[in-house]
Amino acid sequence: MSSEIMDHNQRHFLPAAGHDLFLPLYDPLVSLLGGDRARQELIAQAKIEPSHHILDIGCGTGTLVVLLKRRYAATQVVGLDPDPKALRRAATKARRAKVSVQFDQGFADELPYEASSFDRVLSSFMFHHLEEEDREKTLREVLRVLRRGGSFHLLDFAVSDDGSHLNHLIHASDRLKDNASTRIIQLMRSAGFKHAEKLKDGSMLFGLLRTAYYRANA
Repeated sequence: MSSEIMDHNQRHFLPAAGHDLFLPLYDPLVSLLGGDRARQELIAQAKIEPSHHILDIGCGTGTLVVLLKRRYAATQVVGLDPDPKALRRAATKARRAKVSVQFDQGFADELPYEASSFDRVLSSFMFHHLEEEDREKTLREVLRVLRRGGSFHLLDFAVSDDGSHLNHLIHASDRLKDNASTRIIQLMRSAGFKHAEKLKDGSMLFGLLRTAYYRANA
């Protein structure tokens, strides 16, 4: 899949679908691959309570945000993404689902929120889009906005520690080369999280695509 680096406020980002042209196909493609089931598992791992304030970084077209609000109607849910076109689709999706959520435009490594604002921060299929330096900044920002006792829950495509897997056929290798579980856990610990671990391995597309679930505690 070709990619297009977009610019927002003089900053570059990679759109969720790789290119704006493919944005209308993004949701049905991810659903076909098994992304909705994977996100439901991520939500279950977060152990969300009605009083929680939740942030989804890199929310894209809002699928995870809408799933969260449907499942936990009493929670406060915020979705953040740099892509205005994806956010417009997310807002439309939320209106059609008749759920009230907040969508903000911004970058995960410069979160526009006060410290200790959220009980849970979630991210699905976004982390591999980030450059190495932005990954470290993002994790530090996630820790900053989490309340004491809060947690970060990450779902992303996985590669083996030697860097080889079928996922490279779908995503460019330069975007996945740092997605080995040992590297992600190391980054979480370096950012200052008290405890970071891979909770489980997962798969999509009838087992052909590997995924991994992580948790880090503030």
